[in-house]
Amino acid sequence: MTNVSFYEYAKLSTEEKEALLRRSETDLSGFVEKVVPIIEAVRTEGDAAVARFGRELDKADVSKANIKVTEAEFDEAFKLVDESVIESIQFGITNIRSFHEEQKPEAMWLKEIRPGAYAGDRFTPIQSVALYVPRGKGSFPSVTMMTSIPGVVAGVPNLAIVTPPAPDGKVDAATLIAARLAGVETVYKVGGAQAVAAVAYGTETIKPALKIVGPGSPWVVAAKRSLSGIIDTGLPAGPSEVMVLADDTVHGGLAALDLLIEAEHGPDSSAYLVTHSQRVVDEALAALPEHWAQMTEQRVEFSKTVLTGKTGGIVLTSSIEESYEFVNAYAPEHLELLSEQPFVHLGHITEASEILMGTHTPVSIGNFALGPNAVLPTSRWARTFGPLSVSDFVKRSSIGYVTPPAYPEFAKHSHNLALYEGFSSHALAVSPVRDAYLKKGG
Repeated sequence: MTNVSFYEYAKLSTEEKEALLRRSETDLSGFVEKVVPIIEAVRTEGDAAVARFGRELDKADVSKANIKVTEAEFDEAFKLVDESVIESIQFGITNIRSFHEEQKPEAMWLKEIRPGAYAGDRFTPIQSVALYVPRGKGSFPSVTMMTSIPGVVAGVPNLAIVTPPAPDGKVDAATLIAARLAGVETVYKVGGAQAVAAVAYGTETIKPALKIVGPGSPWVVAAKRSLSGIIDTGLPAGPSEVMVLADDTVHGGLAALDLLIEAEHGPDSSAYLVTHSQRVVDEALAALPEHWAQMTEQRVEFSKTVLTGKTGGIVLTSSIEESYEFVNAYAPEHLELLSEQPFVHLGHITEASEILMGTHTPVSIGNFALGPNAVLPTSRWARTFGPLSVSDFVKRSSIGYVTPPAYPEFAKHSHNLALYEGFSSHALAVSPVRDAYLKKGG
């Protein structure tokens, strides 16, 4: 039996509890140092650097001539993927689009603040957004759906996907299918730090974007941090993490099953089962070998690394209240409330980006088909960020309109506050000087 990391929460010191909250990307200093020359090369050399890094880092057959996916490559993708997979992609797209259409704000709203004075908001789409779709440890048409659809719903006129190519220089076929069905047909064969740099600065082939969204490796996260002054890097989405909060109404084998979902993403993932039930712990430990026996070798290796390391395992608490405490302190990306009565627990959870309720809503369904966005903040950023949404693809402008009858009262109070704060020009603009100009008209 693999020695899964096990912790009794009540017996941990403050320092040991803090250690449980750390993710693999907490310290990115080493990555930041390494991405700087990559970024500079892309900035100065453009396509030549993008192609070179594709060959050197991704071991892919990439040249300056084939960085952009062609229409023929899109068409070919539909011949390479089984019809059942295409059907599932379409099922997911339909639900994800339906969910995100409900998020779209009205183009403008105005409220009469006082008689004759109006204030409100206007929403307009961001003009260009790059969508990062990872590839290193798998193929992710689901990420393509989750990043593309809210952008399409928001009406962003220039959406482009950047994704690492395979060794043959091609993009994952299902990813291209998901892109086309979602409504995005600009895809570039570039990943990692070089992709972030390419969309930040632009190259001969790749158009610069105002913003980039989507999850990625520590290399991608480090590049985003380094380029945050050049491009809007959106919500911080790094390596996958999951927390399964299981109470004593469920079987521990089910908890173990769901614990593996995000743990299999890679050795840099984070995954914890938290429960106050010793029975659940024992059943989970007993079931893990059975589940691993039915998984592929690579995914077993990844999940074992996570669950036996410092960013995963099983946490036994002394009470359900202590479980809530750990969950809220951790602020997980994905949280499963694994219980026959999940709504009993929901009100106690304040810090989680995605909360999946009950025994029939595993992270798998949330990732692929339910509708809510599965691009989520990691590394405790759930405390201030929410899931990727239509609002990430639009910008808000405040609207104000004061009519002539309403003006005098607003001018009086604005004049008083301007003088108090010492801004003479502010005060002058709402003084009799303005009244004189208004009387003169055009």
